[in-house]
Amino acid sequence: MHSTVVRAHEPFVSRPLPDPLKDAQGRLIAYLRLSLTDRCNFRCDYCSVSDYDDPGAVLTRLEIARLVGIFARLGVRRVRLTGGEPTLRKEVVAIAADVRATIGIEEVAITTNGHRLAELARPLRDAGVDCVNVSLDTLRPERLLAISGRGARLTDVLDGIDAAAAAGFEHVKLNTVVMGGVNDDELGELVRHAWARKASPRFIELMPFGKGVPVPTARVKRLLSEQGIALEPCDRRGWGPAHYMRGWSAAGEALHVGFIGAMTENFCDRCNRARVAADGGFQACLGGSAQVPLGALLREDAPDQAIEARIREVLARKAPRHHMEEATTGLVQLLPMMGIGG
Repeated sequence: MHSTVVRAHEPFVSRPLPDPLKDAQGRLIAYLRLSLTDRCNFRCDYCSVSDYDDPGAVLTRLEIARLVGIFARLGVRRVRLTGGEPTLRKEVVAIAADVRATIGIEEVAITTNGHRLAELARPLRDAGVDCVNVSLDTLRPERLLAISGRGARLTDVLDGIDAAAAAGFEHVKLNTVVMGGVNDDELGELVRHAWARKASPRFIELMPFGKGVPVPTARVKRLLSEQGIALEPCDRRGWGPAHYMRGWSAAGEALHVGFIGAMTENFCDRCNRARVAADGGFQACLGGSAQVPLGALLREDAPDQAIEARIREVLARKAPRHHMEEATTGLVQLLPMMGIGG
């Protein structure tokens, strides 16, 4: 069981609620992706990895609690814990409880590779985590080794997914990065595996952070049809960038498949997210490279108003859309995905 919940640095009622957090385009920012560590025990081709965190740079549990409190006062309502692999952080359950206890936070989610989920699913749920996303790029052990390296064991991931399905999370989502010639022949199998566990499969376009051949979302939908998954449009929406289509079980139950097409189906016009890296670097856009070191401000015990001002400063410079497609030409420099929480 997690230890005592850490409260934010300042009481929620210490001063009036400020103006809602918006970016330069007027988009309301209500969703924070918060990285707990850069470390990961997988070595996925489409990502970048770091073997260790600098203990002097990673935000402490107390700093995380304070920072989430600041964002909550600015209107953030959902926090997703990311990495690296967030379950490698020893305090992950306690941190999740702190975040969930923050006044104003309505939902806490976590994204994991599933390696430790069999043991952590129930403690995370008991700590108040509402939703869990598990990376599942293949159902074939040899392929997972080829994609994610020797640290990846499919049995551990599948056991973790089953534990999450049994733990009572509001949503369990299985994320697949589709890579041409690697896993695009088993998309239908992945859907059926997810649906059998009442989970939502989601297919993500490969972004220019690592190796692999991208498969456009429109092509993914055609492959699903060819592999026996009949889908129809629907109006389901979540907090994040995915759009969904609906299928039906043999018993007539409505089931869903999500699609995240950052490259070919740009969704920047409805962006509601910002990112904090494990070291406290604040970044308004996944496709950008400029960060403000909020971690340094926290360690200097800067007043909350100063931290809020820097957050607003970054968002005031946020562009209308990302230009990740220009990364392949060298016109845009992207920070490693591992360093910005995926």
